[in-house]
Amino acid sequence: MEKRTYKRKDTVTPIMPNEYGKLPPQAVELEEAVLGALMLEKDAYSTVSEIIRSETFYKESHQKIFQAITSLIGHNQPVDILTIREELSKMGALEEVGGAFYITQLTTKVASAAHVEYHARILAQKYLARELIRISSDIQRNAFDDQKDVDELMQEAEGMIFEVSQRNLKKDVTQIRPIIQEALEQISLAAKNDDGLSGVASGFHALDKITSGWQKSDLVIIAARPAMGKTAFVLSMAKNMAVQYNSPTAVFSLEMSNIQLVNRLLMNVTEIDGATIKSGKLTQDEWTTLTSKITELQDAPVYIDDTPSLSVFELRTKARRLVREHGVKCLIIDYLQLMNASGMNFGSREQEISIISRSLKGLAKELEIPIIALSQLNRAVEGRTGAEGKRPQLSDLRESGAIEQDADIVCFIHRPEYYKITEDSQGNSLIGIAEIIVAKHRSGATDDVRLRFIGRNAKFMNLNEGSTYDSAPQPAYQVVESRMNTEDTDFDPTMLLPHSDSMPF
Repeated sequence: MEKRTYKRKDTVTPIMPNEYGKLPPQAVELEEAVLGALMLEKDAYSTVSEIIRSETFYKESHQKIFQAITSLIGHNQPVDILTIREELSKMGALEEVGGAFYITQLTTKVASAAHVEYHARILAQKYLARELIRISSDIQRNAFDDQKDVDELMQEAEGMIFEVSQRNLKKDVTQIRPIIQEALEQISLAAKNDDGLSGVASGFHALDKITSGWQKSDLVIIAARPAMGKTAFVLSMAKNMAVQYNSPTAVFSLEMSNIQLVNRLLMNVTEIDGATIKSGKLTQDEWTTLTSKITELQDAPVYIDDTPSLSVFELRTKARRLVREHGVKCLIIDYLQLMNASGMNFGSREQEISIISRSLKGLAKELEIPIIALSQLNRAVEGRTGAEGKRPQLSDLRESGAIEQDADIVCFIHRPEYYKITEDSQGNSLIGIAEIIVAKHRSGATDDVRLRFIGRNAKFMNLNEGSTYDSAPQPAYQVVESRMNTEDTDFDPTMLLPHSDSMPF
């Protein structure tokens, strides 16, 4: 028998299927079934309209057919084979989608129109998967570009992913029974409180009486012109929430550093002149007051983030973590116009502010906590004359009417004394008085609230509260100057400071 020899072939590493390439996530058969169901069942469109859009479909021809269906619905026209053919003819797209025969064939793809919602949700998931693949490809391509700034790339990536995540925020309807039960539980909890508040107390009693505390899911806008004390107001409120009511509060400061904010809080708590704290020229008594009052703040559940130019995507990520890990009950943002919606393209700054405002309202609903955002007012206030003319109005909100629309509560801070108005119409003194104007209240009354404002301490107080400076109205600069000229070689202020790693300095 002849012996056969075989020539050894070169070993070739087998190529796995995924190395040949993959098709994008898709479900063309389900697309056909959904379109067919929309032609056969008149209520099918209302079932799927919040789940899918034209771009949800993978095939371009299916996108055009869905656009035709949407157009018919928008004009209150019936949806069937004939009307869709006519609409596609008007669009000049009938032949592009496969002609009249293909439209007719779609109705044969439907096993049962009852499954249309389930099929639509599968198509929505496939679309989101394709979007994530597209975004990751764009990020990868840009990351290999040496000319691309990495910080800019990260902002774009955040924006694109945030935009996709917003599309996926869908919440099903709920039967009213469990909602009524939850409402009754909230009423019962409020009844148990001596103050009758159902939300987070601000510490300003007259304001809390109007709002019943800042409510869950509410977007609260605090607006004012520069120098009215917006930051001082929310810091006074944050101190009240955390120290008096032990409600964990987070402050996102886009304008001031965390050290500046802590110095503001120290001025507020100690009632030591701000210029004195900045200069460090404190007397022995003031050092004693400072060190004793610091203990109120050291363990207070106040969390400060001073990330500049914070994006809505970053805020959402950080806010979720704060609520999950620290049980934060309220978010404060200083201020809204300094935020950005990075990575998204807008035709104007007004459109961007609208997205930011809408996103803040959505975040408040998602986390079920109140979000308080400061906002600037435009210059229209300065151009008006008379005492009433200087009072802010809703139309004065800067850059976007969407802020007024999205907000549940809009409050203005008005200090007549700033405009040299020292008396009201009844002859009452307005010196040291700040008016909190509740101009919009979606679930309650609107009214004006008067508070005391102590400029040297950047502090807002209830009218009936006392201040250590009531009997010492001496100008701050004279006090500082006298201390700076005082030489006390025997006093070492650092001896009074508590030795603790948790100092806020």
